[in-house]
Amino acid sequence: MAIDCKNSGAREDFPKDGPKPNYPEERSGWKGYVEWEKYPEKKADAAKVLANYKFPGPPEFQLQQVPLTNPLLEGVRWKQYHYAMGNTLTDQPDISWKYVQEEKSADMNHVLQFPYNGEPPRERLVETSLTNNKDHFVRNHGGIPEIERDAYYLEIDGLVNEPKNLTLADLQNEKLFPRQSNVVSLQCSGTRRIEQINEYPGDGDELINAPWGEGAIGTAKWTGVSLKKIIKHCGGLKDGGKGIHLEFYGADTYFKKGNVMNYVVSVPWRKVKLNEVLVAWEMNGEPLPRIHGFPLRTVVFGYIGARSCKWLYRIKAIKGPSQAPVQKKEYLYYTPQVGKQNAMYSNGFSIMEMPVSSAIMTPVTKEQIVHDGTISLTGWAYSGGGHWPERVEVSGDGGSVWYQVPDENLSKKYYHAWRTWTFDCPVDAEGWLEFCVRTWDNALNTQPTYVRSAWNFDLHVTSSCHRIKIYSINRSKPATAARLKQLEEKGLDILPITRPLEFDLESDEHYAEAMEAMGGRDPEE
Repeated sequence: MAIDCKNSGAREDFPKDGPKPNYPEERSGWKGYVEWEKYPEKKADAAKVLANYKFPGPPEFQLQQVPLTNPLLEGVRWKQYHYAMGNTLTDQPDISWKYVQEEKSADMNHVLQFPYNGEPPRERLVETSLTNNKDHFVRNHGGIPEIERDAYYLEIDGLVNEPKNLTLADLQNEKLFPRQSNVVSLQCSGTRRIEQINEYPGDGDELINAPWGEGAIGTAKWTGVSLKKIIKHCGGLKDGGKGIHLEFYGADTYFKKGNVMNYVVSVPWRKVKLNEVLVAWEMNGEPLPRIHGFPLRTVVFGYIGARSCKWLYRIKAIKGPSQAPVQKKEYLYYTPQVGKQNAMYSNGFSIMEMPVSSAIMTPVTKEQIVHDGTISLTGWAYSGGGHWPERVEVSGDGGSVWYQVPDENLSKKYYHAWRTWTFDCPVDAEGWLEFCVRTWDNALNTQPTYVRSAWNFDLHVTSSCHRIKIYSINRSKPATAARLKQLEEKGLDILPITRPLEFDLESDEHYAEAMEAMGGRDPEE
């Protein structure tokens, strides 16, 4: 009979009477790294260990309001999966949180405490075109292995002509490998997922379908070596590389449907040949933070962030795409009529290149703004797959009239990065207005108009026009100016609009004059 686990992420609350497995670290100086992929019998044993427990289910955060807490979600069952694996992984939730506190900004929005998923405050994200390392979003699938620099090496094997192990010193030796730096945006496929959740809920795994806002995107200058050069150093690929994918292995431990594994994904050789896959050790001129994959990670230009594997320890050349669960069974895009009732891995297509998308970062929805005929907005625009934003347009009436953001209000143009933008939008109307943004890229791709158009059961890639609802108080209107002056004289604020006024809306004399001018309330008999 399975052992019941409390709905608690505290280690002391985890059952003490369960199995006591011992899965030692694979390599000296690689704390928290357990090798699963080379040992099928170990994976099978770990699955049996997990089967001894009845873990709590995922929290409900879609059919009811997302908690107004920070962290939004704790990841209780993910912590418990790690506790169940014994001493090597028991500390991973605490170690992960330690690096959040050390390496990320104190005011991050913690979408999921463990495995850590977090995004920065909206307004600060678009203040600079390169994202500060402390503010760059994090989307982790497991804990954070603590790998010593001098103990590190990278395996390159599979369908390469000359398999090799390369140390970090080898990779950084410019006599062997020319160094490469690129400005690249990474975007989680869950960016803006909260819009789909709010209107049309879908699959509800708190890790795979975490309730991200608009900040699950960031841009950095990454430095490392082109994977193409590494493959050349290994004598090239067998069969001339035909049909080959490069499979990336991460040292973190991942769990899916009762099974245990390392994080494994792949990209096609044709992508690598373009020098668009970087094996990186530096982020914005600094060594990779541990939370972002120290000592080495991949950065795949223009692709879904899930292909940019952190804590990279192995690259294996294989025929066809990876059959590992993260590649085969996750990050799939379904048609809107596919859901829990009929979804299969084979009837969704694999998300690779990211589509054109954008977001308004300030103001935020339900904000009430006093203005003089214009409202200032800031945001970002992005298109993956080697495309770039050419034009950003903003509408203040839900999408009927569009204003182009002037070119001088857009940040520098890169092949593989976003553009941040600012715009003072003309606004005459008062009351609740719907603002939205759309982007056109260099191939004339633009965004679906509404969330419903882009809805899919796994809630990936919310690429529709981003919409916010703003309450407009236009001070250039005489009646509004008079009310604002009246409030100022009384030492009162018009905000929030939900707080009732503390005085009569007009005098009896003014009311009588207005009624007389209108011909009274009643029609003539």
